[in-house]
Amino acid sequence: DLVEQMIRVAAGEKLAMTQDDVKIDGWAIENRVYAEDPYRGFLPSTGRLVRYQPPVEGWTEDDDANGRRGMGGVRVDDGVFEGGEVSMFYDPMIAKLITWGETRDEAADKQIKALDAFQLEGLGHNIDFLSAIMQHPRFRSGELTTGFIAEEYPEGFTGAPASRKLARGLAAIGGVIATAQADRARRIDGQLAPDLYASGDWSVKIGDTEYDVSLGEEAILVDGEEVELSMEYTPGDVLVETELDGEELTIQLAPTRMGFDITTRGATHSLRILPTHVAQLAQHMIEKEPPDLSKLLICPMPGLLVKLHVGEGDEVQPGQPLATVEAMKMENILRAEKATTVVKVNAAEGDSLAVDAVILELE
Repeated sequence: DLVEQMIRVAAGEKLAMTQDDVKIDGWAIENRVYAEDPYRGFLPSTGRLVRYQPPVEGWTEDDDANGRRGMGGVRVDDGVFEGGEVSMFYDPMIAKLITWGETRDEAADKQIKALDAFQLEGLGHNIDFLSAIMQHPRFRSGELTTGFIAEEYPEGFTGAPASRKLARGLAAIGGVIATAQADRARRIDGQLAPDLYASGDWSVKIGDTEYDVSLGEEAILVDGEEVELSMEYTPGDVLVETELDGEELTIQLAPTRMGFDITTRGATHSLRILPTHVAQLAQHMIEKEPPDLSKLLICPMPGLLVKLHVGEGDEVQPGQPLATVEAMKMENILRAEKATTVVKVNAAEGDSLAVDAVILELE
């Protein structure tokens, strides 16, 4: 351990190794899991770690890897625990995820698989972003500069794009999950119709694309094309190991009102899953309009309101400071986007604000 050697040398001891003892042995990659939300411009996030299950236990010893810490080339160094809290007062780092492989690509592939299995809920984090980088062609080729984020995500990070193969695979997974849920529901005693059955025909919508999924006795079809999928799923599972077209794929599941959110490969995909005959009627449903937030100054992160620069009735100009919020030892100035008038002040200096808290109402 380098720190141990530094302390020993400072105490007057000789260094326990020579340059000849330092050998190059494969490749290692370290990713730092932070409580920062890449979907919100990497703003800090705070809160309780409602779920914290790293892919391997922190500080695990692997006796089969020449004394290396970790398991199967995957190591986690952390100082947090499930149920613990990440506050606004300290560094946002949650854990270090380290992988080792014979080649750089092998180490990167292990990162992707480990990130897929890293369960973290309760606050915003950068796991999707880290996975997206590990998959990115520029990272794979080593063509990186400090301008990478600005060049590759000029409009902000929205998740790693899903290939056609992955999207069709997720649709098939959605069909399997929906069938398992329906089969469980039909087994409930005391139902009016004794001949209920679990449908095998589903409409799965991912983004703007709808897929027709059919589960037969011998094959799973997505838009008429067979998808090779192997998985074991029991309703309530959060982490599921699958094999999609011969490749291992780890997914994380979160139920929604009309389906599931599936997180894998650097993005969270929202699946709306309906029986085929029901989906045909869904187009007649009125979609709920999102609220107009243009007349509100909203706190973009949890933090401390250290300064209000305006009051009720004040006229403001574009770019004018409205409020200053402190989080993770940094002050963030919130500015006016247009000329307007402050109608109402909803917070006071010294208040601890939650993310999306309304600070000001504007005309």
